[in-house]
Amino acid sequence: MSRPIDPAARRGTSWRWLAVLLPGVLVWAVPWPGLSLPQRELLAVFVATIIALVAHPVPMGVSALTAMTLLAVTGIVPPARVLSGFSNLTVWLVFSAFLFARAVTVTQLGQRIAFLFINRFGKSTLSLGYSLVAADVALAPFVPSDTARGGSIMYPITRSVAEAAGSAPGPTAGKLGAFLMLASFHATYTASGMFLTGMAANPVIAGFARQLGGVELTWLRWIEGSILPGLLTLTLVPLLLHRLARPALADTEPARAHARAALAGLGPMKPAEWCLVVVMLLVMAGWITSPYHGIPNAFIALAGVSVLLLCGVLTWEDLLGERRAWDALIWFAPLLMMASELQETGIIGVLSRSLFAGLHGWPWVAALPALLIAYLYLHYGFASMTAHVSALYPGFITAALAAGAPPLVAALGLAYFSNLNASLTHYGTGSAPIFFGAGYVPQGTWWRIGFLVSVLNLVIWLGIGMLWWKLLGWW
Repeated sequence: MSRPIDPAARRGTSWRWLAVLLPGVLVWAVPWPGLSLPQRELLAVFVATIIALVAHPVPMGVSALTAMTLLAVTGIVPPARVLSGFSNLTVWLVFSAFLFARAVTVTQLGQRIAFLFINRFGKSTLSLGYSLVAADVALAPFVPSDTARGGSIMYPITRSVAEAAGSAPGPTAGKLGAFLMLASFHATYTASGMFLTGMAANPVIAGFARQLGGVELTWLRWIEGSILPGLLTLTLVPLLLHRLARPALADTEPARAHARAALAGLGPMKPAEWCLVVVMLLVMAGWITSPYHGIPNAFIALAGVSVLLLCGVLTWEDLLGERRAWDALIWFAPLLMMASELQETGIIGVLSRSLFAGLHGWPWVAALPALLIAYLYLHYGFASMTAHVSALYPGFITAALAAGAPPLVAALGLAYFSNLNASLTHYGTGSAPIFFGAGYVPQGTWWRIGFLVSVLNLVIWLGIGMLWWKLLGWW
């Protein structure tokens, strides 16, 4: 039986398509100093694609696939170059990381880790929050999506713990649930920012940094820069949240009892879990030592996936059924290809010089913080960290480098804030609507706390973080 079409939904989709196509047409039709017609054609397709990622008239994969095909059939980009994104190692690293996330889910290893932390360390409301933080950080290197990690693993556990303690949305929300929801959410995007493989767009950022700034962002270099400010954030933000949303509950024994019951239900660790733990540790060791053995991170991850398939931890049906991995493969590749074309044809340089002309003459120690702050708060206009990165990262890193900022500081500073910007709203990343939608925290409170957390993050990452990067010799 056919599904009836909602006229209101159709009108909403029509308006979104208009919002997508009109800017692209304007970019193509209106002359821009320094850009030829072929350059404007490429830029028009890119702008329309980015707006489609934000307006979401169709799934992201559809937008990217359509843009890729349009570039080829119109001759704007040669067909062989249009498909070059699929040979990018970054795309396959993201694909592999999603398969690790699938393994963590199907073996229930993620749940076991979270409940172990809660049972062992949840002796007070604050330490219960830290337990959720620690569990998220332990999973972040291998679950490259705050939606998958936060929404699919940590949120159900957080809610079950809150309800076990008698805290539900409504009158009892402030008993414990509000604090736990906030602590778990703010840990998720912070953990994503600490690891190259912590968020789906992080490897894309690494690709942009390589193409636009000549900087190689390895797994080890990424964590080297984030470890100190990241741990400070994960320590201080829960303290701030505990003060702003102070739980009325004092006794956390019901929550720990719930964790013990959940662990008993899971039973002893199964062979598949042990195999997964060993493979993940070996893969992480391979990423850390990649500067010495020279094997690309993507192939280390693919080797790990191959072992999981051979050992039966993952089945071929699991691989074929991991929709998020195939979705990322399809829409990341065209985005990376278009970004490369924009750089090689000189479009990004022309736009950056025009849009950031006001920074001309500023010392980089003033220009870079200004760019980072603007980059952070522009996220109020985005409902996706990937869309934010795709739209703004190339221009902002080009402007930072033009101001004389050290390439590594510019590349990774923007990379870290590409994750930290998720603190601001209840729609800024995939996990935000899930935690917010639980109903424990009102929207006004969510936004107010999110802004205060963003200020604390600026102090940590632009203050202590810059000093840390100085000690590392980055500037």
